[in-house]
Amino acid sequence: MGKVLGIDLGTTNCCAAIVDVAAPRVLSNREGTRTTASIVAFTDEDDRLVGQIAKRQAITNPQNTVFAVKRLIGRKFGDPEVQRARELLPYPLVESENGDIKIQIREQQYSPEEISAFILREIKGFAEEILGESVDEAIITVPAYFNDSQRQATRDSGRVAGLEVLRIINEPTAAALAYGLERQGTDRTIVVYDLGGGTFDISILEISQGIFEVKSTAGDTFLGGEDFDQRIMDWLINEFQADTGIDIRADRMALQRLKEAAERAKCELSVAEEAPINLPFISTGVDGPVHLSTVVRRLDFEEMVEDLVARTEEPCREALKSAGLRRDEIDEVLLIGGQTRSPIVARTVERIFGKAPNREINPDEVVAMGAAIQGGILKGDIKDIILLDVTPLSLGVETHGGLFTKLIERNSTIPTRATQIFTTVVDNQDTVEIHVLQGEREIAQENKSLGRFELVGVPPAPRGVPQIEVNFAIDSNGIVNVSARDLATNKSQSVQINPAGGLSRDEIDRLVQEAEEHSVADNQRRQVRRLRNRLEGLIYVNERVFERFREALNSGDRKRVQGTLTKARAALTSDDRADLEAAIFDLNGISSELSDLLMGQGGASAKPG
Repeated sequence: MGKVLGIDLGTTNCCAAIVDVAAPRVLSNREGTRTTASIVAFTDEDDRLVGQIAKRQAITNPQNTVFAVKRLIGRKFGDPEVQRARELLPYPLVESENGDIKIQIREQQYSPEEISAFILREIKGFAEEILGESVDEAIITVPAYFNDSQRQATRDSGRVAGLEVLRIINEPTAAALAYGLERQGTDRTIVVYDLGGGTFDISILEISQGIFEVKSTAGDTFLGGEDFDQRIMDWLINEFQADTGIDIRADRMALQRLKEAAERAKCELSVAEEAPINLPFISTGVDGPVHLSTVVRRLDFEEMVEDLVARTEEPCREALKSAGLRRDEIDEVLLIGGQTRSPIVARTVERIFGKAPNREINPDEVVAMGAAIQGGILKGDIKDIILLDVTPLSLGVETHGGLFTKLIERNSTIPTRATQIFTTVVDNQDTVEIHVLQGEREIAQENKSLGRFELVGVPPAPRGVPQIEVNFAIDSNGIVNVSARDLATNKSQSVQINPAGGLSRDEIDRLVQEAEEHSVADNQRRQVRRLRNRLEGLIYVNERVFERFREALNSGDRKRVQGTLTKARAALTSDDRADLEAAIFDLNGISSELSDLLMGQGGASAKPG
């Protein structure tokens, strides 16, 4: 039975884990680190880079380096949050004909789902290398406050990456699973405060006898570490302009350098009182190059982000109220997400809940570990644990007068279903449109539209006579299925909502095929790079030995070795695997001769012959 990957698909970083002998194990990526940067870059040579290697070149290639795509997934171009993001992102966003978001990279356009799929495929790839077997199933986590569109889009990304997504689960719930695995003997009520790179969630859970029940959830899908970085960037830009008179907001490369410096300083300020920032040649003035050199104090940083941290307070109180709990009834507060390392966040959490938060768990890894545990539960590797999650937002339909009628209230335990009878509002109405919505507002248009479908063939009758049964069902992934049935004729229409911003089945199939084609090409390029690196190392070693001992060789051998080295150097520019392998084979041949010569000389200086 194959392994199930638990994947924390984060805004800033991702993490992957599996269950190994009934316990979660975090997997290291190809660079040996346990988290992978959620960044995809496209180079001039048509290479696609993922992770830290993409992050390293972001300064020199900002417009073709995509980050924070989680903030875009499952959204429409016209969403206010997307328009806010456009002002901050160095890469261009464009609107498709149906209002979806596209990321413009040179002449090619990519959806946020595709970019996420590139990241997931990279994770799938290094997991298979570590495990030595194919990995085709995954549990992927999402913020608890993700709506149906965003959950569907995340699932689509997994499919495009070649993964069967067994379950979409909420990040705080996953963290609670990891926390509670070793604490099953005690009954506890815990709060999971999750402030990551791009989103904020708060969830309250009760753990009892192996049952993990989510009591309530709340949050903000556009609040996270990226906003904290931006505050430092804005401060640096304003300080630099005040000192030099130069506004660098339009300089994409300068902004990318500022972003990296801001993120670095923010991390340093979690453990230090101040963080130096030195960016030479950040711009050019009338007298030549201009440098940025300053120090950010923790006190200044906390003033910059005080309102951002304060935005987490109301969701916390809302979650307590929805769960019907007082803060003194909370046994433990867990902090997850990298931004919770900031002291101001920990102080705020302690003030809200009246107790110091638990810092025993690794905030970067615990979500992936919990996702892996959920995979282990589904596969039967971990027993005696039951997870009961909730839906973050209410679901219902638009009714007469543009009102929103809820069928499933927010924080209902999932999976769940609800049924309600509706009727017509016009005489002889033969078609009923079902407009599915998600949200908490009373007016339909103020909520998130998930989709529409029609029930046709309703027998002509005076208004108010037909009875239309509408059934809502939410599965374990939090994904919505809706059906409508005319009770007189038993005619029905059902649909799994494919929300605005999601991918159609044809689009998914096309992208899966393209991803597989790219996977082959990427693998070939990776193999070529490895061969080239190996050849480069052989050339370096053999040239040094040859230069030292060339006079110890007779003229024929000298010429042959020199020719082999020259040919090998020429092969370094080749993308042909056969050329590189042939050059390596030839160099291995002369390596043996030169090694024998080196050993025979015992390290003595060569004598002229």
